[in-house]
Amino acid sequence: MVAIGLAGQGKTRGTAALVHIRVCTNQSIALIQGRSGELDTRFLFHNLDNRYQELRSRSAGGGRAGLSREILQKVPMSLPDPREQSRIAAVLDTVDEAIATTEAVIAKLKQMRAGLLHDVFTCGLDEHGRLRDPIAHPEQFQDSPLGRIPREWARRALRDCLVDNPQNGIYKPAGAIGHGTLLIGQTSITDERSIDVNLARRAEVTIQERGRYELETDDILVSRVFATLAGVGQPALVPEFREPAVYESNMMRLRTRRAVVAPSLLFHWLRTARIRALLLSGVNLSNQASVNQQALNGLPVIVPPVREQERMLVAICASDELAQATSSELGKLVQLRSGLMTDLLSGRVRVPETLFPVETSA
Repeated sequence: MVAIGLAGQGKTRGTAALVHIRVCTNQSIALIQGRSGELDTRFLFHNLDNRYQELRSRSAGGGRAGLSREILQKVPMSLPDPREQSRIAAVLDTVDEAIATTEAVIAKLKQMRAGLLHDVFTCGLDEHGRLRDPIAHPEQFQDSPLGRIPREWARRALRDCLVDNPQNGIYKPAGAIGHGTLLIGQTSITDERSIDVNLARRAEVTIQERGRYELETDDILVSRVFATLAGVGQPALVPEFREPAVYESNMMRLRTRRAVVAPSLLFHWLRTARIRALLLSGVNLSNQASVNQQALNGLPVIVPPVREQERMLVAICASDELAQATSSELGKLVQLRSGLMTDLLSGRVRVPETLFPVETSA
């Protein structure tokens, strides 16, 4: 049968789910089952899932809008032959399974990446590109406030790895927003901590402001204030822009001394669990969560030899490229699903009987 969320001002209202087990629900959920021989239940699920916005628009009432049995009973539905319903459902089920499998792979890759970062920033990579073993070769390690680290590594404060102090960005009132120079702020940062210029705003800036706040490739932007603790102090690595860009006052810019540490390696270091824990321990929670220059300057940074930094970045980049390729495949599958739902559920494209010779199911 199919479950439909009846109430809720968030995403729940109008959401459809396929139920495979016996369940009990409260008054906020409706259960619908197709009549055997007339309506395939899986077809019903895909049909309603594709009409999420329509279902929400049919909700009754004002601020407490909700669906009801009476509203759902009046929802029109074009029904092909039951056998074709089953074939349509089979096609969409196949795509859904591919999406679920790809999502599981992405989740696994994220876990593997977290483990890789921990291992690389704890043991490092020797001249053969292999992780050092602190148990088999304890002589290759030294004690430090961050735990055991390879003997070749130095430990510095973040300030010693920067050209100058972390610098707050430029403030522009709402009236100055709209045209001019790219203005990179927190709304420009993706969940993967990359910068999407399509999400950036623009603002008029003077020559003096541009000279002070212009971003360079491989600068690191750190969120200075954020509504939640999880978002404060998060870094983003600046890519090569096609035009000049400055950054907003809710960010701080770190400009790395490249002779000391590679900017990309510092970016990944700032994302590790141990540094996040150290940074968040000093976050100001008076209003919004915020972090200041002093807290950043004092963060410890491990500094391997230059050649080892290069090996570490190769390993990290290989992991990231695999994750990005898998995410791209997921995006293609989601687009395919959207197009198939539109074509198949409207009857614009028919599913040949020879493709999915399945029996009708309810």
